[in-house]
Amino acid sequence: MKKLFLLFLFSSVLFASDLKIAVASNVSFVIKALIQEYNTSHSHRVKVILGSSGKLTALIRNGAPYDLFLSANMKYPNALYKDKLSVKKPFVYAKGKLALFSLRQKQLQNITVLNDVKSIAIANPKTAPYGIAALEAITNAGLLKNNQSKFIYAENVSQTLQYVFVAADVGLIAKSSLYAPKMKKFKINKYYVNIDESLYSPIMQGIAALNEKKSTLLFYDFMSSEKAKKILVQYGYSVE
Repeated sequence: MKKLFLLFLFSSVLFASDLKIAVASNVSFVIKALIQEYNTSHSHRVKVILGSSGKLTALIRNGAPYDLFLSANMKYPNALYKDKLSVKKPFVYAKGKLALFSLRQKQLQNITVLNDVKSIAIANPKTAPYGIAALEAITNAGLLKNNQSKFIYAENVSQTLQYVFVAADVGLIAKSSLYAPKMKKFKINKYYVNIDESLYSPIMQGIAALNEKKSTLLFYDFMSSEKAKKILVQYGYSVE
């Protein structure tokens, strides 16, 4: 009986240490590497919940039991902190970037290729920060009027990439997705080009700690570590 009680107690401690991290879809390509590095010093089981930043924020506001939120912008974490739903002040853990990706176009030089295609995948700007950035880039390049009717809206930027594989001629995607192992065969200037960063506002990605669990605060601190920054850079982010 005593052994059974100790086993139950040990299991309960492990369960209490589990982390549930709500992750903006662009981070889906790097989160595994981040968790692996984190667990070289810790032994917490981590569950990842993916979605657009806007929808994840709505779920948090409605009581979803997440421990951390890795957003694609600072707007949502700051709003949660203002409303006392985040226990630590959010900080920028990475700066995201846009790329233009295609499997169908033979010549990719810059964003003006949108004039030559029939369909363009972008993330929904109502809920996805990368969608806002994509729309801003297209607008600032003077291409919105002639191309808005071509848009295929994805729920999030990860789905935008999927649309390019199955339907859209081109997509404005998270550059980080191109650093995933299965995407490395797609070379720059053949399958993708970087979107000029002067065309859109910086995509400053923020983290919110949603409770004061030890494991929550450990991962929150880890995201500002040099080890985490090194991994993020390897996946195409800036960490200035």
